[in-house]
Amino acid sequence: MTMDVKTVKPFLLAGAIALGLFAQHREAQAADLQTAVVAGGCFWCVESDFEKVKGVSEVVSGFAGGDVANPSYKQVVRGGTGHREAVEIHYDADQISYGDLLDLFLRSIDPYDDAGQFCDRGFTYSPAIYATPAQSAEAKAAIARAEAELGRKIRVPVEEAAPLYPAEAYHQDYYKQDKVIITRFGPQSKATAYKKYRNACGRDQRVKQIWGDAAAFAGS
Repeated sequence: MTMDVKTVKPFLLAGAIALGLFAQHREAQAADLQTAVVAGGCFWCVESDFEKVKGVSEVVSGFAGGDVANPSYKQVVRGGTGHREAVEIHYDADQISYGDLLDLFLRSIDPYDDAGQFCDRGFTYSPAIYATPAQSAEAKAAIARAEAELGRKIRVPVEEAAPLYPAEAYHQDYYKQDKVIITRFGPQSKATAYKKYRNACGRDQRVKQIWGDAAAFAGS
């Protein structure tokens, strides 16, 4: 039995699609996907920074460390929940290690300030690393490297791993949203308002002052 070209082409196309999907599935299975949870002040800023990092597939803004399940943003900033603003970084450990992520994190915050970060004050905005038992030694090693580089003790605790409760949808990817909101400067997109907030808060200026050329994201 013979098949004409018109009959064969759809079979070839279907086969190519199936092989492509199989290859993508195998590649996804082969990737060493891991997560890291850190608190570094405003979660919009930490999310914005780490979504630029090669090997990071997603960063989720949320809350960690407290004893209230699924808190709202208003609950957390009002205080009393025990939560910090935090992010969960999803990354491929074959492309970037946990230790390298933490080196970047510590060089993107003010590690001397445990009473908040930059213009955001209070426990909710204080820095921390939430580490699993398997991550704890690497977290402490990253802090030791930072202290050796700076020549003084830093105030970033390594806390027991805690679940990250995602913040409301409007907080996710805030730094790149085009939705227009009303600000004290008038109507602006969230992305524009975020840039003005970050600059006014002095985040990049302070990080550069502390870390100099080792600052991870300042000015990027």
